[in-house]
Amino acid sequence: MPSAAIPDQLKIGIVGAGPASLTLANILQKHLIPFSIFESSPELRTQGGSLDLHPESGQFAIKEAGLWEQFVKHARPECDVMKIVTLNGEVLWDENGDDKQDVKEEEKFDGRPEIDRMALATLMFGNLKEGSVKFGRKLKEAVPSAEGEGKYDLHFADGTKELGFDLVVGGDGAWSKVRKLLTDKMPDYSGISSVALTCNDVKANPWLLKYAGEGSMMAFGKDCAVQSQRQGDGSLRTYASLRVPEDFLETCGIDWNDRERALKTYVDRYFSHIHDDLKRVIFSSTESPVARALYELPVGFQWSPRSGVTLIGDAAHVFTPFAGEGVNVGMKDAQVLAQEIAKVCRREKSLDDGLKDYEEEMFPRSTKAAIKTAKGKEGHFSEYGSQHFADMMKAHYYGQQQDNSR
Repeated sequence: MPSAAIPDQLKIGIVGAGPASLTLANILQKHLIPFSIFESSPELRTQGGSLDLHPESGQFAIKEAGLWEQFVKHARPECDVMKIVTLNGEVLWDENGDDKQDVKEEEKFDGRPEIDRMALATLMFGNLKEGSVKFGRKLKEAVPSAEGEGKYDLHFADGTKELGFDLVVGGDGAWSKVRKLLTDKMPDYSGISSVALTCNDVKANPWLLKYAGEGSMMAFGKDCAVQSQRQGDGSLRTYASLRVPEDFLETCGIDWNDRERALKTYVDRYFSHIHDDLKRVIFSSTESPVARALYELPVGFQWSPRSGVTLIGDAAHVFTPFAGEGVNVGMKDAQVLAQEIAKVCRREKSLDDGLKDYEEEMFPRSTKAAIKTAKGKEGHFSEYGSQHFADMMKAHYYGQQQDNSR
């Protein structure tokens, strides 16, 4: 590979302003390493429900970025509770209860506290120097630069260009344009499609508030699932998911813009066998449903190294949400990559060696998470999905109890 650029001349372009990119940016800023983020949206945006940040990955990255105090202000450790029911309504596991109030203040963040995606993005963005993120810059393509070997130019949809980057980091999600510099591989359909539903004010519905609980409620069975998750803005996000062909959402004949008719048709056709309480959760939604197919990159996905280019987050590994690994692995990517870039800038290693060391650490770590996610997906959508999940939760809980008693 070509020799890396002189560190004090390193020009870094980060594509995408998702959680992984913002984490990388904050840690680089902490090390006084300049960068630019290019985001396609005209403003900060996120999609999906709230996140549970794991101590060894997401939380650790937040600490490395110097944002722990801000995170604590917005995180919701009280929402780190799980309720598991069968599709016929039997409650198998429920962590909601008064005993959660007995957790000591210093232990509240030992688990996996929830934080809304927008709250996380906002606190990370707010810590960056003004102008670090350039909005409205939708990447068309990243190409080798005429300025020299190992450099890259970014071409944007509006016809503008940014030239001569020594390092381009693709944090631009599942359908990454930067990934095309490394591989032609794109995500495959996971076999699962999901309809996201929202109740804007769960406290206005006492039954729903009690049934869903403080954190997440999950019901799994053969080829379908119903999951609910409390949000920090007072809403409840519910997902009604099916194992179906890739074109199901377009060919099933349901008009997703007609909320009431769409929900009734969807439930009558595909969820008629589930308990009335679970149907009630679905019908308690007040916003129009958002239907989407879920995609994933293959377990063990890798690329051959290329000087001056690498990927983080969903650009590097796309998971379904059935193990809670996606954002945590992406934030860990950012922390490890930032550490390697800092070493390059301290002249401890070349840029090529830094990227090689990052990718060699990331590939097995992301593969482990992909395996866990694949097992979660297959287990959840099996005939006894809820029972298997509840058994896993019980084993984990009682294992912790034994460890604490030693």
